[in-house]
Amino acid sequence: PGTSEEVAPPLQQSFMIPKKEINMVSDMAKWKRSQAYADYMGFILTLNEGVRSKKLTCEYKVSEVGEDLQSSPQDAEALSPPRFGEGWHIPFPLITLRKDGPIEKLVALLNTLDRWIDETPPVDQPSRFGNKAFRTWYAKLDQEAEKLVATVIPKHLADAAPEVAVYLKESVGNSTRIDYGTGHEAAFAAFLCCLCKIGVLRVDDQMAIVFKVFNRYLEVMRKLQKTYRMEPAGSQGVWGLDDFQFLPFIWGSSQLIDHPNLEPRHFVDEKVVNENHKDFMFLECILFITEVRTGRFVPQRSSL
Repeated sequence: PGTSEEVAPPLQQSFMIPKKEINMVSDMAKWKRSQAYADYMGFILTLNEGVRSKKLTCEYKVSEVGEDLQSSPQDAEALSPPRFGEGWHIPFPLITLRKDGPIEKLVALLNTLDRWIDETPPVDQPSRFGNKAFRTWYAKLDQEAEKLVATVIPKHLADAAPEVAVYLKESVGNSTRIDYGTGHEAAFAAFLCCLCKIGVLRVDDQMAIVFKVFNRYLEVMRKLQKTYRMEPAGSQGVWGLDDFQFLPFIWGSSQLIDHPNLEPRHFVDEKVVNENHKDFMFLECILFITEVRTGRFVPQRSSL
C-alpha cells in the first residue's frame, strides 16, 4: 500500500457532485489525458490481473475494517488506498467475511436493490418492452441512494456519500428510456473505483470486488433486464457478445488464462457451459445469452 506521502489520506479529500463533462468527440481526448482516466483504467486492469487464472469459487481474502477503525482519525494512513497496479496480484488465503466489512456491506446493498425488484412487479401495458414499473423502482433508488452508500462508507467519510451515490444511480439503467447498457456497467465500476480511492475498499479486497460484489451486481442487473424487459442502450451492443455487459468478458477471459482444458471452441458447447459457468464469469455470460435469446448462438453475434 502507498504511504501517506504517496497517497493523500481520505480525511484530506474534498468531494463534489459529479457532472457530465464528455459532451462531444473532442472531449474524449481531454478525458484520456486525465488522472481520473488513468485511475479508472488502472483499476480495471489491476482487477483483471488479480483474477487471472482464478475461479469464482476459489478462496480469497477480504479486508476486515470495522467501525472502530473507520471512525478513528489517526488511522487515516491505514485507510489510504494503494497505488493501482501495485501489490494487487498477490494470491490470498480464504478468510471468513465479516458482516461489518465493506464487501459484505456492498453485497447487502445489492441485496436491497434485488428485494425492491420483488416489491415492484411489472405493470400491465400495451408495449412489450420497457415496463414502466422500472421507473417506480428507480425512483426509490434515486431517493435512497445516499442512505445506501452511507451504510458502506465510514462515518468520517460521510461527505463522500452524495458524490459516490451518483455513480450508483447511474449504474442501473436509464429511467426515461428504460434501457441498460455498457455505460451503466462502467458507472458501477466507477462506483467501486471511488470506494477504492477513498480507502473503503483495500488491497485485500481485489478478488472479492470482482467475484463477490461485481458478480452479485451482474445478477441484480440481469434480474432488472428480464423483469422490466429493458432495452439494450445504444446501438453498438450487437458488436459484443452481450447486448448489455462488457466487463465480465474482460475479467472473465483473464480467469481462463492458462486453463488446461477450456478453449475458445468450447464456449458454444452447451455441455461445457453448463458444467463450468459457476466457476467462470465468461461462461456465465454465455449461459445468460442462451437463456434470453433463441436460435443458434453464432448468427446472433456480429463479432463472430
